[in-house]
Formats: sequence, structure tokens, C-alpha cells
Amino acid sequence: MKVVVNAQLLHTRGGYRGAGVSNYCRNLLTALADETDGTKVTAFVNDREFRFPYRRPGMELRYTRWPAGDPVPRIIWEQTALPLAAMTAQGNLVHGLVNTLPLATRVPGVVTVHDLSFVRMPERFPRLKRFYLGQLCRASARRARRVIAVSKQTAADVRAEFGVESRRVEVVYNGVGEQFRPLPDAEITGFRDLMGLPERFLLYVGTLEPRKNLPHLLRAFAKWRAESAIGRDVGLVVAGGKGWHYQEIFSLADELGLTGGRSEGRPIVQFPGFLPERDLSLWYNAASGFVYPSLFEGFGLPVLEAMASGTPVICSDTPSLKEVAGDAALIVPAQDQSALRDAFECLFTDQQTATVLRKLGLRQARNFSWERTAKETMDVYESAVNGR
Repeated sequence: MKVVVNAQLLHTRGGYRGAGVSNYCRNLLTALADETDGTKVTAFVNDREFRFPYRRPGMELRYTRWPAGDPVPRIIWEQTALPLAAMTAQGNLVHGLVNTLPLATRVPGVVTVHDLSFVRMPERFPRLKRFYLGQLCRASARRARRVIAVSKQTAADVRAEFGVESRRVEVVYNGVGEQFRPLPDAEITGFRDLMGLPERFLLYVGTLEPRKNLPHLLRAFAKWRAESAIGRDVGLVVAGGKGWHYQEIFSLADELGLTGGRSEGRPIVQFPGFLPERDLSLWYNAASGFVYPSLFEGFGLPVLEAMASGTPVICSDTPSLKEVAGDAALIVPAQDQSALRDAFECLFTDQQTATVLRKLGLRQARNFSWERTAKETMDVYESAVNGR
């Protein structure tokens, strides 16, 4: 079997384009390279910095010259050059790793759909982005022999919003890298000192964009800090690349006095920007707790990474986050500030709760691996090609 993979959204550079679906592309390709066993995979990538650490005979990387970082040239490439490339490579199957397939080809397709936030929450997206995602994803899902959904929530959305039959939708969860694990205390202390971090802080990691519900987080944190004796000594780190419509986040932090105020010489809320993956486990380990108040998610990879690092998690009650977290997090209604403040108070005053969350999180994270994701993806390939 020969599989052609569209990985144009894989980025190794910083910024929000290097997070989210780029992590999926990078980790899946790396894991697939060890699972080929008679399958030839040709992956088209645009980022020439991406390399495998050693040779994988069943995996070939082809680097495109199109400016894939820009949506319009990338879409043109996907819909014109990719169909020709798939035929030239004599592919039995083409896999679109992020929401879209080439529509003008007879080569059967598999598409991974990460979420339908652009359909379910259209007001949170720029108009053009919302339009092309909605149209191309819908057409791709209907054309595909198999749709890979990264959660049961996403699978249900694909069936409901796009009318795709259940038999063609497969749930394949994301994995978590082995680098996300509890680290030695001395290493964590040294990292806190190096980065100028407070002894106790809450951490958020994710793109700065509307559906992440960050104004809600800032308001709840500011009120809790003002009312709780223990909260006055706790900082907040909001980390992630700038996505879109993010200006409100910084303006609100200033308005609430969270950036001008000082705690031990530091801002109460820090915005370090995009965090490289090589440092992420240190950030998770250094935090007293991880908070993820998102209004809508397809999967919620940062929640899984935090649990794997042994960090207690507070997250919203969106269905996909509940799938990922199971019983290993404090789960609160996405719009309930009072419940979020109570979760903060519980985490910092009840040591037993924090200890139990760490243990449950580590256990829950063991259910997810990129090796498992790759194996199940290969099973989907077999099903799509053989028509099972």
C-alpha cells in the first residue's frame, strides 16, 4: 500500500502555527515512520527544518516550495499540485492531516478532522477563515472514504453537521510525547529561578484566540486573588502564540491591574508568548496547577500534556476535555466564574485534592500515546483501501 500524506501545516518554528495541528502532524509522521511495515508513506511537508533523527525506510519526506504558511497558496497547492503528486507517486490513498483533502482526484482519501469550531462557533473566527474552512472541510469529509476524528465529540459533530455516515467516521485519539513526565525537583527549581517564575502559579498553554475563554479566566483569577488570602501569593502564566482577536486579553489584563501590579517584584500575570515544545514539560512541572477554560475543543492536547507531567488540572466541561481528562481533573462549567474560583481555592488549600489529581492524571495519561495513534491510523488506511 502506498499512502500520500499532506503535512503542509507542519511547522517547527515558534508562534501559534507551530502548536495545535502542527504538533499532530509532526508527532504522527514520526510515529507512522516506525509503523510502515510494508506500507510506503510519502509525506509532503513545507518546513525544511523538519527531519527524522534517523533513516526510516518506509517514510519519504518531500519538501514543497510553495509558501504554505499563507492560506491561499496552500489551498491552491492542495487542490491542484497535490492531486498530480498523488497520481505520480502511484498512491493508493491520500491522507489530509488537517481538515481537507484534494477534491479533484480519483485517489481515495482519508481526512483527519480536529474540530468543527468554525461551524459551531463561527462568530469567533475571521470571516474568510470561517468560509474556506467550512466549505473545504465539509466537501472533504463527504468525499473521504474514512474520516478520522480526534475525539468522540468531533466524530459526533462530523456526523451531525456534515451528514457523514457513522461507518465512515473513526475515532483516533491524539497521543502524548514521552518528554511529558514528572521531572526532578532540583531541575524544576532551577527552571523557576532561570525564568523568574513565582513559587506558586497557575499555567495556561494554548493559542490566544476567542474560543479559549481567556477573558473569563482573567476575571475569575482577579476576583479570586482579591478575595482569597491564599490567592494573593499565586501568579498566573498565560502562554501561547497570538492567534486572532487576542487584543482583548491584554487590554483586560491591564484593566484588571494584573500586569501593572507586582508580587515579589513580578507581574501578577505573565504572557511569555509561544513556548517551544522542548521547554513545555518544564513549564508544566513548574506550575502548581494547569487551567484550561476553553469554550470548545476538538481534543485538548495541553490538558493531556499537563496530566502526563504530573500537574493537577482544572478544565472546562466541554465534552472533548471530559473525554481526555476522565476523572483526573477538576471540571467546571465553562461560563461559571464562581465555580472556577472555587476550583482555584480547592487546589491551593486542599493538599489531598492536589495529590490525588496528580496520581489520577498520570494514570489517565498512560492511556494515550503517539504509537497507539499511529497504529490505529494505519488500521484506518487498511480499512479505507480494502473497503472494510
